[in-house]
Amino acid sequence: MTHQPEPLLPGVLAIDAGNSKTDVALIGADGTVHGSARGGGFAPQRIGGAAAVAGLAPLVEEAAAAAGLSLRDGTLTTHVSACLANADLPVEEKALRTALESHPWGVTNTVVNDTFGLLRAGTDGPRGVAVVCGAGINCVGLLPDGRTARFPALGELTGDWGGGSGLATSSMWHAVRAEDGRGGPTALAGAIADHYGLPSTGAVAEAVHLGQVPYVRLHEIVRVLFAVAEAGDQVALKLIDKQADEIVRLAVVALRRLGLLDEPAPVVFGGGVLASRQPLLLDNVTARLAAAAPQAEPRIVVAPPVLGAALLGLDHLRAGPAAQARVREAYDPAHPVAA
Repeated sequence: MTHQPEPLLPGVLAIDAGNSKTDVALIGADGTVHGSARGGGFAPQRIGGAAAVAGLAPLVEEAAAAAGLSLRDGTLTTHVSACLANADLPVEEKALRTALESHPWGVTNTVVNDTFGLLRAGTDGPRGVAVVCGAGINCVGLLPDGRTARFPALGELTGDWGGGSGLATSSMWHAVRAEDGRGGPTALAGAIADHYGLPSTGAVAEAVHLGQVPYVRLHEIVRVLFAVAEAGDQVALKLIDKQADEIVRLAVVALRRLGLLDEPAPVVFGGGVLASRQPLLLDNVTARLAAAAPQAEPRIVVAPPVLGAALLGLDHLRAGPAAQARVREAYDPAHPVAA
């Protein structure tokens, strides 16, 4: 029998690594949060899985130090529960789990797409559907018997559209075409240029292309989009309507695949775009969902996504209700709220 190292802290290293930010937390087996850290986005598709996981090391060390622990003293904790963006295919999940196993962070390791973390944060068990609309967009569904509904989520190659990235680039597309005459008028043109302090959206595009405006700052356009839409701009309103339609299409397809379309089932919404609770989007989403899936139970999760990774980790340890309640109280005192 292989000897299992004794962990320094019996419990969970919860990792939620998204496109724009990463959170890690050390959670005791009783649900107590002992240490945490936050860093930048997780991009294995650009730098490779091993390098992306190695990039988590400073955050793990920071969380360990906050808990009064040192990685030099041995294996950090019992289990690593990693909910990772861009772990969209089973082969990617396997490769990332292998990369995690090369670090002395946990005795055991699990890797799932970060949308499963959102689903767990918004439910009390493995049943329901979750749609994340943050920097990107994705959807998963799960049944108690382990059956899942998933999408490749590889961008336009697999039919995906939306999230902060999709909304921002589509806003730029319409704004630039409005300026140069290829498209109809939209207030997005002037509003985007003003936001970046540049004379035109064409100048914004050039500045991003030349690296003078960091590409990651394009997500700021989402706030501009909603402001322009609230003022009645038809192009902006149509983009938000398109996003609502896409969100509900994903949820309905997942519900149908799992046989949940005609019975009560939670549909969990999260990610920065949805968690901002913009009425123009959220009211549209809930109305569309009510029409397409009348028995669906929409919920919004506004808690830090690392909560889902922590709950999944405690599930793995078979922690009791008190531990689950303790970690949920630390991150989400209100629990998921009705959409």
